[in-house]
Amino acid sequence: MTVRLGALVAVVASSPPAARAVLQTHNGSLTGRTPPDAWLALGHAANSVFVLPPGRRWRALRRLGTEHLLSARRLDGDRLRPLLRGAVADLARRVSKEMMAAAGTVEVGRAAFAAVMELQWRAMFSAGLGDDDSAAARELHDAAREAVALSLERNVSDFIPALAAADLQGIRRGFGRRVAMVYQRIDEQVERRMRGRREASGGSGEKDLLDVMLDMTSEQGKDDGDVTVDRDVIRTFLTDIFLATVDTIVSTIEWAMAELLQHPDTMSKLQEELRSVLGSKAQHLEYSDVDRLPYLRAVIRETLRLHPVVPLVPNVAEATVEIHGHAVPKGCTVLVNLWAVHRDAAVWGPEPDRFVPERFLLRPPEETGFLGTTGFEFIPFSAGRRVCLGLQLATRMVHAMLGSLLLRFDWTLPREVKENGGVDMSESLGLTMVMATPLRAVAKSVSV
Repeated sequence: MTVRLGALVAVVASSPPAARAVLQTHNGSLTGRTPPDAWLALGHAANSVFVLPPGRRWRALRRLGTEHLLSARRLDGDRLRPLLRGAVADLARRVSKEMMAAAGTVEVGRAAFAAVMELQWRAMFSAGLGDDDSAAARELHDAAREAVALSLERNVSDFIPALAAADLQGIRRGFGRRVAMVYQRIDEQVERRMRGRREASGGSGEKDLLDVMLDMTSEQGKDDGDVTVDRDVIRTFLTDIFLATVDTIVSTIEWAMAELLQHPDTMSKLQEELRSVLGSKAQHLEYSDVDRLPYLRAVIRETLRLHPVVPLVPNVAEATVEIHGHAVPKGCTVLVNLWAVHRDAAVWGPEPDRFVPERFLLRPPEETGFLGTTGFEFIPFSAGRRVCLGLQLATRMVHAMLGSLLLRFDWTLPREVKENGGVDMSESLGLTMVMATPLRAVAKSVSV
């Protein structure tokens, strides 16, 4: 269908065949992006890998992220694998700490956000954020969460560009203030690393992402695929990677916990699998354990089916194409509605809105992958040239963190939530789909 949203003309693809046409058949012509108005603050959009148009510059930045941080080879390597393992332990520590401070009640998303933020910071800079209770750590944590939240706001400036200069809702200004705080912390890391390089005679060991980018800036006159790596590129690119990967992982963990709390029989079944496979004394789950945990995989896939990270994948047509007999004009926005694709009754049965992990146990493995390589019925991280850059990190951390939360703790709903009919499952829809009401649950440590 075609809809007009203010001045924006959008073509919406809401079925698996239409999604395939957009993300595979015509993907070469349908990969443009229009940046959200908020991202114009501080010139952020000018160097953002998520909204740059396709071309050598965009490809070079994506390659930089995958080759030096987010590829399976890097994540399973000697430098990053211990960091991933440490992040899982860090999440359990944060839950225990919050549990003791708040009579057992934990804000699941906040604990996960802090743990993943620390992981990502260490992966990029080989340095931690410091004491959880320090003013600097709290400031960065709050700025990052608020920047993500502002990215989700419905903004009249995106639909009526003639009003954008007025920033009527103040979203661009608010986003700019929060991102400026993240930029400041990144600049501090850059300055510290550059001083260390000047004082050191040489380095050893595997380079982190910051090292790689600084190496590129030091090669005078060289750019990588039309990307001159200067301070603006460094701070924008690292901010993008930092905020996007954290938000992707945290929102999926929160939705999975919410569904399990709403379906205690499913939670019990999953905990039984985890404890029988890993042992009653197991403290944490490793990603290498996932192949032995089919029900955990099914729970996470069912969560991503019902709650895809980016429910509306926006692209811009760079040329006029024809899809299923209809002309898609150059310049219009093409939205792949993953929310609708994942709830297609012709694919998922008569009750596609229900949370039923068992449906993934009944499907062939080739139909339950994340990349839409065989069918486009299930593509929670999108597909094609704009497939989610953090896919490999997200799949590792969501499995390990969710599994570990259920190994280490038993979870129930607070009494007042039960009395009010259960978890508020309403969605806040923007660039990503998050819970409108942050999930709070009662945790109790499992005796080992």
